[in-house]
Amino acid sequence: MYKKDAPQSDGMREESTHPWSVTTSELRGRMRRELERDADAVVVTVADVEGAAYRRPGAKMLVGGDGTPLGAVTAGCLEDPITELSMEILDAGEPRRETFDLLGEADDTWGLGLGCNGVIDVLLEPLDASWMAPLDQLATGRAVTVLTVVDSTVADVPVGARSYVDDDGQRRAVAERDPIPTAVVETMRSEISAVRGKPKATTVEVETDRGTLSVLVDGLDPVSKLLLFGSQPDIHPVARVGSDAGFDVVVHSPRGARGPEDFPTADRVETGHPSTVDASVSAPEATYAVVMSHNLVDDRIAVETLLSETTVPYVGVMGPRERFERLREDSDAIADSDLDRIATPVGLDLGGGDPTEIALSVVSEALAVSNGREGTRLKDREGPIHSRLESDR
Repeated sequence: MYKKDAPQSDGMREESTHPWSVTTSELRGRMRRELERDADAVVVTVADVEGAAYRRPGAKMLVGGDGTPLGAVTAGCLEDPITELSMEILDAGEPRRETFDLLGEADDTWGLGLGCNGVIDVLLEPLDASWMAPLDQLATGRAVTVLTVVDSTVADVPVGARSYVDDDGQRRAVAERDPIPTAVVETMRSEISAVRGKPKATTVEVETDRGTLSVLVDGLDPVSKLLLFGSQPDIHPVARVGSDAGFDVVVHSPRGARGPEDFPTADRVETGHPSTVDASVSAPEATYAVVMSHNLVDDRIAVETLLSETTVPYVGVMGPRERFERLREDSDAIADSDLDRIATPVGLDLGGGDPTEIALSVVSEALAVSNGREGTRLKDREGPIHSRLESDR
């Protein structure tokens, strides 16, 4: 078995060429590296949105000590003021919530001209060790919910107080921050449950007998995995597009020794018999598999193994329907009840036939399934583009 020096969950993948287009995994990886070298940086999180905005609550960016941004919390219209505020946060050493009202601007420098037409609250905070425990949890494939006080009239619970709730629902303290009282956390259980394991966030007002707290309830989920079974050249564009889309890409090669140099855009490369493909699945509920070895026997064994030994929600099978029907005829282990998890022909109907177009079709379907969507055109969708929590305004 071959592996890269470090998987994406540890944040070691080479970052995207433009800082705005980094993936969630790359952003988390940079946060970890800046923490390990004790570097100055500011974490910016969208805490609340009223009206329309390019990104929803929970979206993050990182601003380095030199003012260099990584990631985005808007389409770019707030980058300069957020960068300036980040330098103030570093000087003060204290978290702060800021509100940007893009509804009242007279021209298109703000608002509709740049895709934002709402009121956006953001939390700016110095990057500190309070993030290390949540990042460690995420790196092991477990979801966490980070709770941060963004406004407070309670004397001993300051802005920036933080706890997190682990995958088992337990409240945990973090380093370098005051904890949020247990009684306050218990009053937010419904909101914590609503964001658990989802890349969503909401701000909750909590009344106590000593004052009022505004708490950002930030659901962080592990990075989804795209498991590619095969070793032919068409793996390359699928791995590349999957990587650009933010998946942790794992290649399981069934034939011959393969190493990282063979699939440089993958996060991990493994070799083994098709019957061992389940060993490449560490978090089945967040793994989306595509079987594309072009060897009918290998594909059949891989499909059977994924269906019987894992609970992955999606198994795409490359090739026409007739090929899959033949594969199924040769198998006595693929039941009718398994068909809901199988996608064949794999991909969305984008109409393209070039390798990159095919890869885009395949990854788009996996992305849609991972987000609980059908992959239809946004112009035909009623309501908001992004799904929202009931508490979203």
